[in-house]
Amino acid sequence: MPIEIDGVQWRTIDELARESGVTVRNIRAYQARGLLTPPRVQARTGYYGPDHAARLELIKELQGEGVKLDTIKKLLDTTGGTTEEVVRFIRTVRELFAPEARQIVHRDELAARYSGEEAGQLRRALKLGLLREVDEDQFEEVSPRLMAAAQSMVDIGIPMSRSLDVVEQLRKHADGIAKLYVELFLGEIWRPFDDSGRPSERWPGVYQTIEQLQKVSGEAMLAVLQLAVSERLDVTFGRDIVRNVRTSSSVAGNPDDRTEPDDRPERRSKRDRAEKNP
Repeated sequence: MPIEIDGVQWRTIDELARESGVTVRNIRAYQARGLLTPPRVQARTGYYGPDHAARLELIKELQGEGVKLDTIKKLLDTTGGTTEEVVRFIRTVRELFAPEARQIVHRDELAARYSGEEAGQLRRALKLGLLREVDEDQFEEVSPRLMAAAQSMVDIGIPMSRSLDVVEQLRKHADGIAKLYVELFLGEIWRPFDDSGRPSERWPGVYQTIEQLQKVSGEAMLAVLQLAVSERLDVTFGRDIVRNVRTSSSVAGNPDDRTEPDDRPERRSKRDRAEKNP
């Protein structure tokens, strides 16, 4: 039976398991790995409160998205996650920066998409983390927008293998950019807030900063990308234009280059000698 301590309901491990859908065995395993704090012991019985329930819910949520337990522990340790507020914070951050809803696609649909020479690219998409196998016949698109972008490139005549090359390179560069923004947030926002003891009145400001960072980071990336593509096009096509102009000028300035191959001076000379010495 649950007990009430200081106006808060505390439950036994069996009750927590029943309400959370997590087995008693897994709850104990999470405790052993440091993912859950020890229960509050009263009359030789361990009791679990709202913080335990909130953290269990977060662990289930993250595991459902394919996040490993070691990574979850690092995430909780980084934020000091001991309260419902921190659990809410982690969930808010993930929702803001991963708002895209995943989609389930059937094997037949993927077989049609990766047909013929592109059949091997399905395994590559799985390896890149763009797809996650759910069961024998179903796969989950981790980023439907990214997969749609790859398919759009195929539709305009670019092979799927090259499309995935581009996606793979974009992901590598994006990881570096994400690291910059995370370090910026941790250094300028989170650590000063954490050092101050995470006062409750400042939590709304932290959430607001995260939302602004999401917007600014997206706008900055789009602006930088457009600028970089524009400059690269100018350089690339400018070089080709200069090369073509030089080639045209060279041909225009050398009359010999405009004669027919058999009428060039050296070939006429050889022909003349052959006629004189049959």
